[in-house]
Amino acid sequence: MSEFLNKKAPIGVFDSGLGGLTALKALQEELPNEDYIYFGDTARVPYGGRDKETLARFAADNIALLRSYDVKAILVACGTISSVLLEGIKEEYPIALVGVIESAAAAAAAATRNGKIGIWGTAASIGSGAYARRLAALGYADTVAVPCPKLVPLIESGRTSAEDPMVRQALEEYLEPVLKSGADTLILGCTHYPLLAEAIRAVAGEELVLIDSGKESVVTLRAALEEADLLNEQEQGNTRYIVSGSPEDFARQGGAFLGSDLSGKVEQQDAENLGK
Repeated sequence: MSEFLNKKAPIGVFDSGLGGLTALKALQEELPNEDYIYFGDTARVPYGGRDKETLARFAADNIALLRSYDVKAILVACGTISSVLLEGIKEEYPIALVGVIESAAAAAAAATRNGKIGIWGTAASIGSGAYARRLAALGYADTVAVPCPKLVPLIESGRTSAEDPMVRQALEEYLEPVLKSGADTLILGCTHYPLLAEAIRAVAGEELVLIDSGKESVVTLRAALEEADLLNEQEQGNTRYIVSGSPEDFARQGGAFLGSDLSGKVEQQDAENLGK
């Protein structure tokens, strides 16, 4: 990272919608002294079924938007972007871009008891093979990867309970190959999925270890900031929320997850003007 970056500069976080709040919440707990700018691209959610060219454009837009606020690092709290693009674009930027793959794979490798690991992700993320390759490099090739296209739309519409028939049906469908394989650990490879953690446990039981990819990425980001001597030393940080869709919808759903009132605290920037 550049030696000219400011310790007091904010950390940028982006995702296609609500999911990245799982990573943001972990950051706020681990690094409460930092300021954050969260961008949810809610007008263009979901990302999982998009082609690589479109994803590259979205990623460039989102990064440009956050860099316009002079952020000192960016957490790419999106499993799809992290899987499909991140390794190829990191060198294009003078600040650290941290994704969710490496830390989640390491956490899964440490957690598994029988060496069998399940991976959930968007169609694009699973199709990239990024998680499976990383796990194989760590010596864990016995994996089962399951694309879960129904989950993000359910979560973005506020449906996260196992008592919801559509949620339960989707979870049972996606858990079947994981449990059949004998996997004892499941990587939630999209940062939306931890919002279903309670529902997943209600269906799968408590024995299946769930790896929160967004939460694990905080370890990597903190290490990058420490190495560059960029940790903020102020007493308490603040967070700014920006979305490309409805601020009111995000405030309602995001506030419920974070346990705080976001009314009037969410800004909107049109998707077509991202990074402009």
